[in-house]
Amino acid sequence: MKRDALEPGLLSVFRLFVGLQVGFFLLEGLHFLYQHKPPPHPLDVPQSLAALNAILLIYLLWSGLERRLGAAYLPIALGFASIIPFAGRVMTLRYGAEQYVSLAEELGLLLIFPLLLMSWQYRFRVAVLFSLVALVVDHSLALQVMARSSPLDSDFTGFLVIRTIMCLVIGYAVSRLMTAQREQRCALRQANAELAHYASTLDQLATSRERNRLARELHDTLAHTLSGIAVQLEAVKTLWDTDSAHARAMLEQSLAATRAGLTETRRAMQALRAEPLQDLGLVLAVCTLAESVAAQTGAKLTWQGPDTAQGAARVDNLSQDVEQCIYRVTQESLANVAKHAGARHVTVQLAQLNGCLTLRISDDGCGFDVNSVGGGQHLGLQGMRERAELVGGRLEVTSQPSGGTTVCLIVEERRDPGPDL
Repeated sequence: MKRDALEPGLLSVFRLFVGLQVGFFLLEGLHFLYQHKPPPHPLDVPQSLAALNAILLIYLLWSGLERRLGAAYLPIALGFASIIPFAGRVMTLRYGAEQYVSLAEELGLLLIFPLLLMSWQYRFRVAVLFSLVALVVDHSLALQVMARSSPLDSDFTGFLVIRTIMCLVIGYAVSRLMTAQREQRCALRQANAELAHYASTLDQLATSRERNRLARELHDTLAHTLSGIAVQLEAVKTLWDTDSAHARAMLEQSLAATRAGLTETRRAMQALRAEPLQDLGLVLAVCTLAESVAAQTGAKLTWQGPDTAQGAARVDNLSQDVEQCIYRVTQESLANVAKHAGARHVTVQLAQLNGCLTLRISDDGCGFDVNSVGGGQHLGLQGMRERAELVGGRLEVTSQPSGGTTVCLIVEERRDPGPDL
């Protein structure tokens, strides 16, 4: 029977029902008080039942009592609510069989609500136990009435049996519904946990790839530059006293290499930052990135997209994850062009059409055989495909040796829901 966590909304419904019972018994007492014909049962009964329900309502509304009693809080309330209908019957034992039957049939329906709450919070066996105990108590009270006055009508026995069967059916139905709901909530929590774990894994994978890319960038730029400068400075040190003119020329070369390495290092660090999207917007950030790579490689750039000179620096109705995907795919594609393609002409196209955003990057470089890509090769392409799949897009790569390469990313527009209020 023990269940620590209360079902959502149970206490609110419980308090509402008890409050309605208080009002019902008070109105019933006033009605019989001002009625000319005799009431069907003594007037002190509804007044006493109203008082008992008022006590239960105070218990349910008492702030902090649930925290103090813990798991015993709800069983005490349900037990008290179940006793109230039987307390009213006990009050009428001394008035005879007719008034007892009248009140018993009226109060018998009040047992259904505690049964519903028990089935809502606990298992079906609790509802079975409650129904059987109620039947036994009813028969015990009926035997006392028969011993004091006259035999009860056989219809009353039938009423008790029908009520017990109805309680079992209701308890079973509610318990089954709540069990199914709990299983669904458990499955939902498990699915949420798996999604959170999956998202965490993807985030760690993305972080690992960014670190590897940073390591490659630093190796290709800063490490090579520093190694060359170190060799040149050693030569300068050796030649300074014997051939100062040659030493000064080598020193000038070292300074030029230092400046070039500094420029490359700044470019690599800037590529790791996401601020261009926030500062410039998607269109201008992609265009600026393409111009930077074209200047670095000496290739001619053809830009096909919104006119950045007119301030069209953003694409409307795109979520942040879609913008990040487009920018990172552009970054990776242009990095491949700079490192491997040896292209003389690069075309970058960014267009919106029929609810889709298309990014197409083409070059006339050396190209490669797409069908031969597999295993651990071309991890950059694999990462771009994974980024596209995460935002519901698709990545198409076409290339052939000596025939250039085209990378096409197609993503459906997804609105950014904005911050929660």
